[in-house]
Amino acid sequence: MVESSVPFYTLLVSLIAIPFIGLSGKSPNLRESWTLIASVIKILMVLSMVPDVLEGKTIYTHLGSILPGLDIAFRVDALGMIFAVPASLLWLITSMYSIGYMRSLNEHDQTRYYIFFSVAISATLGIAFSANVFTLFLFYEILTLSTYPLVIHQQTQESLQAGRRYLTYLLGTSFAFLLTAVFLTYHTAGTLEFSRQGILTGKTSDLMVTLIFILFLAGTTKAGLVPLHSWLPAAMVAPTPVSALLHAVAVVKAGVFTIVRISLDIFGIDLLRDVGLGMGLVYFSSFTVIVASLVALRQDNLKRRLAYSTISQLAYVVLGVALLTPGGIYGSTLQIVVHAFGKITLFFCAGAIYVAAHKTKVSELNGIGKKMPLTMIAFTIGAFSMIGVPLTGGFISKWYLLMGAIEAHHIFAIGVLIISTILNAAYFLPIIHAAFLKDLPDREEPRIQEAPPWMIGPILVTAVGTILLFVAPSFFMKIAGLVVGSLNGGSS
Repeated sequence: MVESSVPFYTLLVSLIAIPFIGLSGKSPNLRESWTLIASVIKILMVLSMVPDVLEGKTIYTHLGSILPGLDIAFRVDALGMIFAVPASLLWLITSMYSIGYMRSLNEHDQTRYYIFFSVAISATLGIAFSANVFTLFLFYEILTLSTYPLVIHQQTQESLQAGRRYLTYLLGTSFAFLLTAVFLTYHTAGTLEFSRQGILTGKTSDLMVTLIFILFLAGTTKAGLVPLHSWLPAAMVAPTPVSALLHAVAVVKAGVFTIVRISLDIFGIDLLRDVGLGMGLVYFSSFTVIVASLVALRQDNLKRRLAYSTISQLAYVVLGVALLTPGGIYGSTLQIVVHAFGKITLFFCAGAIYVAAHKTKVSELNGIGKKMPLTMIAFTIGAFSMIGVPLTGGFISKWYLLMGAIEAHHIFAIGVLIISTILNAAYFLPIIHAAFLKDLPDREEPRIQEAPPWMIGPILVTAVGTILLFVAPSFFMKIAGLVVGSLNGGSS
């Protein structure tokens, strides 16, 4: 254990930038410079903690106590780092993309947009670095409140309605179920501190353990598991950079990360196996994987198709942990990273298509690859990663998930992974086929071209990152290995 204030300062960086962003509202270049400077500093601070984590150390910061046992504290370990590194890196890239997107469309209230973006990334790292359930709960709710203004950014009737559903689902389930689970955990275990051995073993009956586990699942609606998922497609009315933030970097990823953290560090794999909760979670997450993929097939709106793809793809993370095998957990942690790069590429491409061609529907994309080749090549790379095609990062995470299912001798999970991969191909490949092999309508030929460089640059960076996760994945594979290794090593 290494005591250091760096985790707290890392969260603080983007919050310190907020008054500077606000005061620079009349000077867009200066305002956006503050965002980019803060994001670079945040990345460097996150990376500064990587060497200690790779050595198996845990970095700890204790800020104070609200009540006895209710501590605000941060703990940086391998699992937190597998979430924090891509989140901080992609915040920089999304901020750059936002400049091109927001300026191209002359969006209103851009200063407010960047302010809440900064709060959201601080909350995201707060979740990644939480040392206990109480701290995680606080930042979990801050993330909800800070992303709400982003969801309703357009201020239309549709966006306001989506915002109401967003708050109803996320805050409603958090206070009804997640907070209850936190209270019961504290009452039962006498602590809320995360431990890789779990903190509920031998403390209560199997029935109470099952109840607490169900309450945690019901309270983490951000994960988008069916049937508590409808807030997510509705939130697609937000600007595309917000959609990218929700899906690839922050909200949904925070939900599945929380399920992983709770499963491993509150219950522990031995208790989940003994009570039979892992098996139940396999079937629950598998249902989400298949149903969301089937719904995605029927979506003509591109962002909604990507939204249902996210629901399905991130359920893989839950499925991998539910297998309770080293391979499954290894694949699950890699999927957190792989999905981030692949899905943010797809959303970036959807935004570029909207800015350059004002198209939002899959049925409108015939021939668009001939006028926007860079965008659609990047889209193809992101889609191939979601499918699990070799030479993209998605192949590696799906491979280990499949190995985890084989290791668990779980024929049902093997079938789900194979069927879902076929469904992934079914809802992505027709888009690619239409974009490159069909003809663009003659009336649209002259006016369509690639989006501005501030958008194309980030798209190409994340697409290349998706390939690098296959070609040179050793950094994240080593961190994922530490997560799995700590399962037999006690508290991390």
